[in-house]
Amino acid sequence: MRLCVRSAIASAAALAFGGPARAQSVPTAELPRTRAPEPTARDITVRDVMTRTYVIADDSMEGRDTGRRGGLRSANYIARELRRLGLEPAGDGGSYFQAIPWVTRRPDPDATLHAGDVALSADSDFLVLPRVGLQVFLGGQPYGGSFKGEGVATVYGGRIGDSTLIAPEAARGKVVVFAPPADRPAFAFWQRDNLRRYSDATALLVATLDLGAPAAYRSARDTYWDSTGSAGLAPMTVVSITAAAGAKIFRRPLDGLTVGATGLPLNGRVGFVDVATEAPAYNVVGILRGRDARFRGTYVAVGAHHDHIGFSQPVDHDSIRAFNAVVRVRGADDPPPRQVSPEQWTRIRTILDSLRARHGVRLDSINNGADDDGSGTVLALEIAEALATAPQKPRRSVIFVFHTAEEKGLYGAQYFSDHPTVPRDSVVAQVNMDQMGRGDPEDDPPGGPNALVVIGSRRLSTELGDLAETVNRKPEHGFKLDYQFDRDGDPTRAYCRSDHYMYARYGIPVVFYAAAAWYRDYHMVSDEPQYIAYERMTRIGRYIRDMVASVADLDHRPVVDKIKPDPNGTCRQ
Repeated sequence: MRLCVRSAIASAAALAFGGPARAQSVPTAELPRTRAPEPTARDITVRDVMTRTYVIADDSMEGRDTGRRGGLRSANYIARELRRLGLEPAGDGGSYFQAIPWVTRRPDPDATLHAGDVALSADSDFLVLPRVGLQVFLGGQPYGGSFKGEGVATVYGGRIGDSTLIAPEAARGKVVVFAPPADRPAFAFWQRDNLRRYSDATALLVATLDLGAPAAYRSARDTYWDSTGSAGLAPMTVVSITAAAGAKIFRRPLDGLTVGATGLPLNGRVGFVDVATEAPAYNVVGILRGRDARFRGTYVAVGAHHDHIGFSQPVDHDSIRAFNAVVRVRGADDPPPRQVSPEQWTRIRTILDSLRARHGVRLDSINNGADDDGSGTVLALEIAEALATAPQKPRRSVIFVFHTAEEKGLYGAQYFSDHPTVPRDSVVAQVNMDQMGRGDPEDDPPGGPNALVVIGSRRLSTELGDLAETVNRKPEHGFKLDYQFDRDGDPTRAYCRSDHYMYARYGIPVVFYAAAAWYRDYHMVSDEPQYIAYERMTRIGRYIRDMVASVADLDHRPVVDKIKPDPNGTCRQ
C-alpha cells in the first residue's frame, strides 16, 4: 500500500510491479487536468462530483499527507463544507476537528543501558524498535514502548521460532533476551512471530542488530502515538541488540544458553524523543441530526479517509501510465515482475508515443489521490449535502467521519473508534467508502463494468447485508454487487485493509464499498481527477445515499447475529 515511484520509464522497469499482461488503451477523449469549481446543488450530480473531486485532488493539496500542510488543507476544506451544509460539529471542543496523536519520533540519542556494571552503547550495542509493519490489528506488532529501570532481572527466552520458548508467566516483570530466528531475514521476527504473549515482560531484547537495521529505525519517522492506549494494546518495549551485547548480559554466548538461564540485571533507559509534525493530523466529524426524537441519539456512521501519500520524486507521468497499462495494471498492489518482455515493451512504447503526441513530457511529483480516497471523501460530502437539504431528514442521526492516516495504518479510524465523540454503543452501523471513482472499461474491473465491490456487509449483521441488496434492487440502481473479495481467506484481506474494520472490531455492523478492485494508477502520481469515471461514481453515490438513508430510517438497530471479533485481536478474513 505504501510505495513511492522514483523515476521515469527506464527506472520504472526496475521498480514496476507486474500484473496480468493485458494491454489497456488510453481514452481518446480526456478530461482536463484542472477545472474551475462551481457551486454544488442538493442532488448528487456529475457536475458536483467533478467539482469536489477537482478540489480535493488539486495540486494545492500536495497529496494530503498526514501531518503535512496538505493534509491540514484537506481537513480545513471538509470542515468548511460541513459548516456550510449546517452539520453539527462533533470533533474536539465544539469544533469539526478531532486531533489524533501524530508525532515525529526518533530513538532517544541519550539512551543508556548497563548489564550489571557493564555498559552497553546505544546504536552500536542496542537499538530500540519503533512501531513497525502495519496496524497491530492487521498482523503488525505493538512495538514502540520505552524502558526505565534499575536492577531488572534478565532471563534467556530461547531462539525466536523454536518450539520451546520461555513460558509467558516466567517472563512477567523481567527483561527477556531472545536469540534471532535461525532461518529468516534480519527483522522478519516482528512480522511473523507474535511476541504479544510476552506483553507482561518489562522489555524484550532480540539479538538481530548484527544482521543490520534499516536506516528508518535510526532516523525520525512520523507515526501515530496514542499515549492513552487501548485495553490490551499497551506498547511493548522491543530492543534489537548484538550477539556481543547478549554475551555481556549472560557472561557467555547466547548459543550456549538454556531457556530460563538468568543474566546480569539491567539498568538504564531506552525510548524515543517526540516532536510535533509540520501540521496537526485531524479527523473531521460532523452530525446531521435525525428528525425523530426517539432515534436522534443513535447514529449511522458514514466514513472515508481524506489523507493520501503526499510527494514522490518527479517522474514522467505518461511513462508511468503507459508502463502500468501493460505490466502493472493494479498499480502498487502488483508484485514485482522478473522481467519485461520485448512484446510488452513494444506495447508500452506504442501507448507512450500516443500520449507524448498529445501532451509532450509531463513531469509530476504529487500523488493527488483523486480516487484513493478523494472519491470516497467527495461522495461522503455529496451524501451529506443530499441528506441535509432533503425535504425530510432521516429518522436517525448520521455522523460523517472523514478519517486521516488511513494510508499509514488506519490510525485515524482507530483513534475515533477508541475515542469516539459520541457514545460508541450509539453507532448502529458504519458505511465506508474507499476508491469510488474507477471501474470504467479502461480499468477492466474483475466483476465487470457494472460491478460494485461490497465487503463485510454480512460479517456481523445478515440484516445489514440484506438491506444493501434490497436498496440495490431499486430500478435506478441495479449494480452487480461483487462479493469476490469478501470471501473468507481472500488473499487481498480487503476486509481488514480499510477504516471500517476499526468499527467492526467493536461489534458495529459495517459495509465497505469500492468501485474497482484494481487500476493502474493506484498509489501513483497518475491518480488524478482527469481519469475518474464520473458518471459511474455519481450513480454509486446515489445508491449509497439511499442505503445510508434506509439504515437511518429503520425503527431498530441492524441485528448483530454473527460473532463479534476481539477488539484488540488480529483481523481475520
